[in-house]
Amino acid sequence: MSNRTKNIIVPIIAVLLGMLVGTIIMLITGYDPVAAFGALWNGAFGDSYFTGETIRQITPYILAGLAVAFAFRTGLFNIGVEGQLIVGWLAAVWVGVAFELPKVIHLPLAVLAGAAAGALWAFIPGLLKARFRVHEVIVTIMMNYVALHVTNYIIRSVLSESSDRTELVHQSASLRSPFFESLTDYSRLHWGIFIALICVFIMWFILEKTSRGYELKAVGFNQHASEYAGMNVKSNIIISMVISGAFAGLAGAMEGLGTFGYAATKGGFTGVGFDGIAVALLGANGPIGIILAAILFGSLKVGALNMPLEAGVPNELVDIIIALIVFFVAASYMIRMFIDRISKKGVK
Repeated sequence: MSNRTKNIIVPIIAVLLGMLVGTIIMLITGYDPVAAFGALWNGAFGDSYFTGETIRQITPYILAGLAVAFAFRTGLFNIGVEGQLIVGWLAAVWVGVAFELPKVIHLPLAVLAGAAAGALWAFIPGLLKARFRVHEVIVTIMMNYVALHVTNYIIRSVLSESSDRTELVHQSASLRSPFFESLTDYSRLHWGIFIALICVFIMWFILEKTSRGYELKAVGFNQHASEYAGMNVKSNIIISMVISGAFAGLAGAMEGLGTFGYAATKGGFTGVGFDGIAVALLGANGPIGIILAAILFGSLKVGALNMPLEAGVPNELVDIIIALIVFFVAASYMIRMFIDRISKKGVK
């Protein structure tokens, strides 16, 4: 069996194993797995409203997955996607609230502000990694907390006087779509899904069709060999983190300009950035794989909200299933060994 085929089969097996173990847990705890999964499906695709909400949830997952995957593909571990998403959210809303411009100018400006904020937030760990060899995992994790509390302070002290949220962004900066709302029974589906799909193409094009992408991947594979070949290793590390951060910032912009239309203080992390790690892992850091993984996780997250209502099953079980899927993806070496043994027996 070819490696390409294995790369496709392993995530599928990981998902099936996660579902299987989740089913066993439901049976042990006295819940009906058939009713639970039926409620999950109905909550994700049961009618036009839930379908719209599922696609809306998929949008930031695609972008967060791209952010993690781009860094992974270039040899870096950007665990700070959550923080970059939060600052991108705030920057996009800030531009959306502060200016009144024609939509053709205002909306792109707000979206780009979100991307720029995420890129700037990722630039710091990239610079520290390139210049001082500070491990990016430590810095990005710490900067998640800095982003959370700094943005909360700005919202309370700068963007609002007596509340914990900003004003709504102007219509000229909004991604909301009356057309999609009418199609999906007034769900929060917005135009951001197309931005996310465009970003999938951008990631693929940069990494597979440009000399810069070749350099980024080469540096990720072997920094010493890349430097010997004349590549600027430090510059490529920073560029990789900046591009990764821009994708994360765009994920925040989609939430601020599309889903909610404002920025509010947060008592904790949104979780989208951390879920992006799971999306990237399950999608094998590939563009198509990330789309499929985002569809799965988006469906699970939205569908889970219907499980307590329709089947009496706590929606935390979906988080357990997601954790199990990630565990089996991380344990893909064992799955590959199992596939190899079956293949050898088949040959004999």
